[in-house]
Amino acid sequence: MEYLVVGARGLLGLVFLVSVAGKVAGRSAFTAFVASVRSLGVVPPVLVRPVARTVVAGEAAVCVLTAVPVRGAATAGFLVASALLAAFTAGIAAAVRRGATAPCRCFGPSTTPLDTPHIVRNVLLFAVAVAGVLAVPVAADGRPGGLVVAGIAGLFAGAVVTRLDHLLALFRPLPASARAGATDPDHRSV
Repeated sequence: MEYLVVGARGLLGLVFLVSVAGKVAGRSAFTAFVASVRSLGVVPPVLVRPVARTVVAGEAAVCVLTAVPVRGAATAGFLVASALLAAFTAGIAAAVRRGATAPCRCFGPSTTPLDTPHIVRNVLLFAVAVAGVLAVPVAADGRPGGLVVAGIAGLFAGAVVTRLDHLLALFRPLPASARAGATDPDHRSV
């Protein structure tokens, strides 16, 4: 179970680190995040900014708690991650159900509207966080080589998760304007 704990710490630690960095990269980044929270329509307008600050603080706490090599810290990090991911999933699902087209500012600037893939991503991350909570008490010491592999695997998975919008964009159909230019007989490649 120690390998699961280390991998989950790497995965969730990186995901939340990239998330925090994307939101606090400057005043405009945080302002854009606040605007995206407002456009979801799931938080009363007077609470939008405090909720945005709380989200960033919670995400930063997950980063710190998953990095501290103490069982209690790992458990706390997984619990905070679980709570955040449950709230994110519920908020995104409500917004998608209402037809909101707010961009996913989960990891910084993005024009990709929130949709089902974001819900699925968060449900899977929630499952990892819950598995981490359950695994910490029964985790034994692992072999150093195995722990390194588990940590690298978790970091790799975290990198994939943070770039998921870009990866999914590779499989989306091109807009009609781009397709028209590609099939135009007068269009020449250089």
